[in-house]
Amino acid sequence: MTFYRRNALLMASLATFALAACHNAGQQASLGSDERPVDEQRIVQSQKDEPGSWLTTGLTYSEDRYSLLDQINVDNAGKLGLAWFYDLDVNRAQEATPLMIDGVLYFSTAWSKVVALDAKTGKHLWTYDPEVPKDMGDKACCDVVNRGVAAWGDKIYVGSLDGRLIAIDRKTGKKVWSVVTVDQSKPYTITGAPRVVKGKVIIGNGGAEYGVRGYVTAYAAETGKQAWRFYTVPGDPSKGFEGDYLKEAAKTWHGKWWLAGGGGTAWDSMSYDPELNLLYVGTGNGSPWSRDVRSPGGGDNLYLSSIVAINPDNGQYVWHYQTTPGDDWDFTATAQMTLADIKIDGKVRKVLMQAPKNGFFYVLDRQTGKLISAKNFVPQTWATGIDMKTGRPIETPEARYKPGKPFVGSPGAYAAHNWHPMSFNHKTGLVYIPTMEIPVKYVADTKYKYHPRAWNLGVNFAQAGLPDDFDARKALVKTQKGRLIAWDPVNQREVWRVEHSNPANGGVVSTAGNVVFQGLANGRFTAYDARNGHKLWEFPTGMGILAAPITYSIEGQQYVSVLVGWGSGYGLTTGFGEEQAGARNAPRRLLTFTLGGKATLPPVAKDVEQRVDLSPEKTWAAAQIQQGREAFSANCSRCHGEAAVGNKVLPDLRYSGALTSADTFKMIVIDGALKDNGMVSFSSRLTPAEAETIRGYISHEARRYWEYQDKKKKN
Repeated sequence: MTFYRRNALLMASLATFALAACHNAGQQASLGSDERPVDEQRIVQSQKDEPGSWLTTGLTYSEDRYSLLDQINVDNAGKLGLAWFYDLDVNRAQEATPLMIDGVLYFSTAWSKVVALDAKTGKHLWTYDPEVPKDMGDKACCDVVNRGVAAWGDKIYVGSLDGRLIAIDRKTGKKVWSVVTVDQSKPYTITGAPRVVKGKVIIGNGGAEYGVRGYVTAYAAETGKQAWRFYTVPGDPSKGFEGDYLKEAAKTWHGKWWLAGGGGTAWDSMSYDPELNLLYVGTGNGSPWSRDVRSPGGGDNLYLSSIVAINPDNGQYVWHYQTTPGDDWDFTATAQMTLADIKIDGKVRKVLMQAPKNGFFYVLDRQTGKLISAKNFVPQTWATGIDMKTGRPIETPEARYKPGKPFVGSPGAYAAHNWHPMSFNHKTGLVYIPTMEIPVKYVADTKYKYHPRAWNLGVNFAQAGLPDDFDARKALVKTQKGRLIAWDPVNQREVWRVEHSNPANGGVVSTAGNVVFQGLANGRFTAYDARNGHKLWEFPTGMGILAAPITYSIEGQQYVSVLVGWGSGYGLTTGFGEEQAGARNAPRRLLTFTLGGKATLPPVAKDVEQRVDLSPEKTWAAAQIQQGREAFSANCSRCHGEAAVGNKVLPDLRYSGALTSADTFKMIVIDGALKDNGMVSFSSRLTPAEAETIRGYISHEARRYWEYQDKKKKN
């Protein structure tokens, strides 16, 4: 269940469950007389003509996130300081990469809002709020995030969490047009940044954890009229196929996969080669995760977990490469795809590079899709390598989990490398990858039953969750590793690494000044020497960072900007929130740095959790508490953390005043008293009696945790 927004459940009576909704009105502002429309030529020529700009989410169509700016370099990065900051009006995770066009920063925030600021001073120009219904949070697998906007002509484009694509006037912040790109009766979401190619705005969607069919759609940038749609998995064969490529794909599926959608959502990465006229789309996991449930009898299940090349003129299939055939582990191929021309075996090759969730770094010929090389960049338990003749992973015998035969996968569903952007530095020839090592125990769900509003995974995380012993939990956290690695894509080897204290860290940008910038989960923004990984500088931000920074230049001065805000899938679901930096109510911000910056951040008060008067433990039998544990894991943990551990994003339910009253708890969970705050009714999934067992389980966990804290203090 989802108890949205800060403090909503920390109060003792329903009357106190109020949330102030903040909607900034768009304000007209002049962007200057030198404002120019954004088009393909401007984007393609940007590195040559205006290296101080940032016109598309990956900086270039190649998505390399490598800046030619070098005013900030290895010799002076230690002199960086805060130039200015801007506080956001949303208290959730921030994942967006800003754009900088003609002196203005444009970026999206949580809840799909869009903000425009003067890039030199941070002065607010306008905010556009699409007013996404708060109950959409229940459909978002991994927080109510947005990864960025696109620009074309005189407009800014954003995909909203509830499935709209919206065009906004760059100058005024006013909506120009809006189209609904999904069936809003189904659990689709949009969190990724649009891309604009040849006058078409291209957007994907998410929702495979819930059960949807993935696709990408192109719309005319000026009018919003649909140009084409490309489905990533086949639908019901009895209704025919939208293309021959789907007819071929259907041969790799079994059973009635279409009843749960099939998955394959293209929720993040795209790149584009103007010379080859190819659009590359990364596709996601299956729905459900378990292939035995999704496609009884096996099969590769095309085009799940694949890189697909599409003709952007008409949306026609050109080629594909599947990174994880028959995906069983949520190994999406939605990570960033970087295009480059690099010399391999004495010959310059046009390549596409990706480091997806499954932990292998792939180098493909981007014209044909042929595999050039692949090597694991993190330790593996699910595969021993990639067969270069077939391009398929060499799976370990135990990797396909079965009833009674769980599998501990490393990497796991949280990924070796997730959406957090990497950077290919043309000067060093290295790719800088934010990596994670988070083992996941996959336990087949023998009681799986499809539900249209729940996670449909075919995996039982109630049996694979955190251990009951608190010291064992802390030991488990220490087994998780996060690092920044510099990877040589030609020789497929690690050159250097920086170890981090937490696995989930921010994306990166690298520069011609031989600097790599990255934000960390522990509330530090850092600069490293791109040649050897030596730390050059860091700044305490007060909260964990997930987003990738950008760098830009105005009037000869180089700046670096990054969005700060903890949350996202790992932050919400893992139950490791107690280890994160920052207070729950710390402001989410955009921070901008420059050489000699003198600004400072105000202090942030620490969270103070007040214990509540719990109902007696004997209120619930042991069997009821166990039932509540399973119900919590299936319905609540995806937003409130496994084992009811607070996650520094949403309220820590162990301190919730709603625990003190069965009636209040029922009014929230079953009757939907807080639906306008995002805490929807769970009456379609839970009976009142089951909700009461969840109250019992959370109360049990609260009591155990408080006793543990008291014991630690005494010792």
